[in-house]
Amino acid sequence: MGRSRRGEPDGQRECGGWTDCVRRGTRIGMGSGEAPSAELMQQYAGSPSDGAGIPHFGWRICLAHQFREQRKPFEATDVSLAHMFKHLGLGIRYFKWWYRKTRVEKKAPFIDSFNSIPLRQIYGAPLGGFGGGTITRGWRGEFCRWQLNPGMYTYDTVIENQFTVCLRKNGQTIYQQVLSVERPHKLQCWNWGYCGEYAFYHALYPRAWTVYNLPGQNVTLTCRQISPIIPHNYKDTSLPVGVFVWEIENQNEEDLEVSLMFTLRNGTGTKDDQTGGHWNEPFHLDKEGEHVSGVLLHHSAPVNSYTMAISARHKQGLEISHQTEFNPNGLGQEIWKDLLQNGKLNSVPGKGKLTEKGQVTAAAIAATCVVPSKNQNIVEFCLAWDMPKIHFGSREKEHARWYTRFFGTSGEAAPALSHYSLTHYIDWEQNINDWQRPILENSQLPDWYKSALFNELYFISDGGTIWLQVTDDLNITNGLIIQKDGLPPLPEVLKEYGRFAYLEGQEYRMYNTYDVHFYASFALIMLWPKLELSLQYDIAAAVLKEDNTQRIHLMNGRLAKVNTANVVPHDIGDPDDEPWERVNAYLIHDTADWKDLNLKFVLQVYRDYYLTNDSTYLKDMWSVCQAVMESELKFDTDGDGLIENSGYADQTYDGWAVTGPSAYCGGLWLASVCVMCKMAEILKHDEEYRKYKDILERGKEAFERILWNGKYYNYDSSKKCYSNSVMSDQCAGQWFVRACGLGDGEYEVFPKAHVLCALKTIFDLNVMSFANGTMGAINGMRPDGTIDTSSVQSDEVWIGVVYGLAATMIQEGLVDEGFKTAEGTYRTVWERLGMAFQTPEAYCKKNIYRSLAYMRPLSIWSMQLALDKMHDQLNLTDSGSI
Repeated sequence: MGRSRRGEPDGQRECGGWTDCVRRGTRIGMGSGEAPSAELMQQYAGSPSDGAGIPHFGWRICLAHQFREQRKPFEATDVSLAHMFKHLGLGIRYFKWWYRKTRVEKKAPFIDSFNSIPLRQIYGAPLGGFGGGTITRGWRGEFCRWQLNPGMYTYDTVIENQFTVCLRKNGQTIYQQVLSVERPHKLQCWNWGYCGEYAFYHALYPRAWTVYNLPGQNVTLTCRQISPIIPHNYKDTSLPVGVFVWEIENQNEEDLEVSLMFTLRNGTGTKDDQTGGHWNEPFHLDKEGEHVSGVLLHHSAPVNSYTMAISARHKQGLEISHQTEFNPNGLGQEIWKDLLQNGKLNSVPGKGKLTEKGQVTAAAIAATCVVPSKNQNIVEFCLAWDMPKIHFGSREKEHARWYTRFFGTSGEAAPALSHYSLTHYIDWEQNINDWQRPILENSQLPDWYKSALFNELYFISDGGTIWLQVTDDLNITNGLIIQKDGLPPLPEVLKEYGRFAYLEGQEYRMYNTYDVHFYASFALIMLWPKLELSLQYDIAAAVLKEDNTQRIHLMNGRLAKVNTANVVPHDIGDPDDEPWERVNAYLIHDTADWKDLNLKFVLQVYRDYYLTNDSTYLKDMWSVCQAVMESELKFDTDGDGLIENSGYADQTYDGWAVTGPSAYCGGLWLASVCVMCKMAEILKHDEEYRKYKDILERGKEAFERILWNGKYYNYDSSKKCYSNSVMSDQCAGQWFVRACGLGDGEYEVFPKAHVLCALKTIFDLNVMSFANGTMGAINGMRPDGTIDTSSVQSDEVWIGVVYGLAATMIQEGLVDEGFKTAEGTYRTVWERLGMAFQTPEAYCKKNIYRSLAYMRPLSIWSMQLALDKMHDQLNLTDSGSI
């Protein structure tokens, strides 16, 4: 055949665009941008397509797609003059603190309002399990988001990290192409610019598929990306690995020799890659009759050194070759011509040289096989990384990651991780299929929901997650005098399952932010319950401790202690400091005065017990629940059984002031008192039962009398202009009561008729009167159908709150309304705004989003819990038990 530019084999014709894709019958043409993004899911979910084994359900996008809408992050300039004047003191104090943190201490602030992460509509499913770091491969194929140092992110696209295909026929190379749509300024001897119209990406976390139709070659490549995210599996789910299974389909009349090359830089694309002292070396591991070969990329650093490994699995008829090192900043001529010549790399033995300062290095591995005419073949690659011991930003303590319990802390586990992954991924996929199949095959569930439910789980791995071993001498109570039947010094669940934490968000860098975990925790308790219980024990221990260090809180400028005893902390710390040792990295408000944190702890304790039936856990937590409820009682200033808010933003809506009895905190309070009654009954504490039962009866009467207006519960009782606003989250207490199996008979908290009426009002106003019902539920709406603009958060949509609201609707039988509510926010985030695998905390009706990659949307799993309970109830009804 003839030669194209750069001396490459001819065969890559120009893109034919949308019409060409349709003409070829590949059903991938949505990516040209001609199809409205709102139809992204509707048009392609469940449709037949080229490629091997692509599921019907998930998030699908053509590699040539361009999102029409470009939003910007929320910044100070987006605050109205009225709100800016109201928060002028906060702004001045924050700037002073920010300047000292960044310019004097040279540290990263836990929230950097001056350097928000810009929206890049590029991300795909992250690689890796929980707690060992993550590497994100975007939907166009680029490796573009890195979290190897615990809780700290870099967002560099490392362009040399690529897969390349080489086709040979009759001993001659006929086609060689980097499988990337990019056209970078380096490695210019490589054949870049793959036509994105010929490929699509499909994600159903923890797996993703990319299908490439090689133009003019009658060859289809399907790359299946697998991470070991498996419910109730606490070994494999912790592994820092990703597997790429390439299925090659040859539709030609002649056999083809096909090579796939995987190239990887030693590093993550930062300046650290050029510090020198890094090196690569080939490896081969033969174990139990299975052979794996690859290259180790050793990355030396002053702290948190690591090794990455690229490898392939041997099988009959497959030849594996490698290139130990090449310069990724050069033209790339040597390695390109090496592959072009015979479809193999030169496989020079021995270690590579140590890099010098200013020098970078990369490595490559190639797998070559014959694909018979009208047949298929498979090539399996693995990417593994081993950073066994870590230091947080303070560098005070050394910690061992959880996966080292199985693979050791020597820093030499990358070959074993690679071998284990390549020989076990088939079992992983079977377990993933068994987990997902009942939901995916349920024809009564909408297609978009199946995508949302599984794909939103990405955050448990990619939320800066850490999962650490604990030593036998760990004492979480730290010498505190604990009451009888209180917390054990080292709870069995921590000893057996380690210590777990994840960030509030990639931009809001605080671990286990508790007011937000309240929403997100459904995913953990339903899928990895031991991690939820472990997290709860750490929170309980923090409740009992005190840190009298005085610091200025930025909202009011007042000095207050860092941590107050018998109060649930806001978070367990900043990864740039020393989590667990120093809690409450959040210093905007003094959260010791927040009204929701204690209540959310009590509700989660009982919810966790209800779903696990772990009586030891309930007994251990009872005294802590009593302590936080006693602390909370001081907020009932008039003794009517109902707490009052303090006239500022003293709860998770930390920019939305609330005064007196309120729907949100008052509802959570009553729900907490209800579960205290239930726990006292289970534990046979009759006196406490009577105490909380009395509070509950008085509080219910006060709540209805003060806040119910005939259609819904008023936002608060302040009589201010916004006090009768319709808050979308006003039924949060009922949401949790129902999730705990309560809410009826003796344990009815809110009148059923009032709950239904309130939810229907929210649906009519906050959902259907907002963006014609296409964007979920806005936080605050005025009774006349106009948006509540009284605060910087009342006019936002909080995705995690929307999913929780949808679950509440489903629990109360408003199933269609629940799905309609949740659908709007999913389609807005994933299809219209291009925020896949970076679901934010919030967006407004136009222009603005806030805090990309956020914890709260994991609350979608509360929808699944509601559906499961409804299914169980229907089965009981059908069997005649009810």
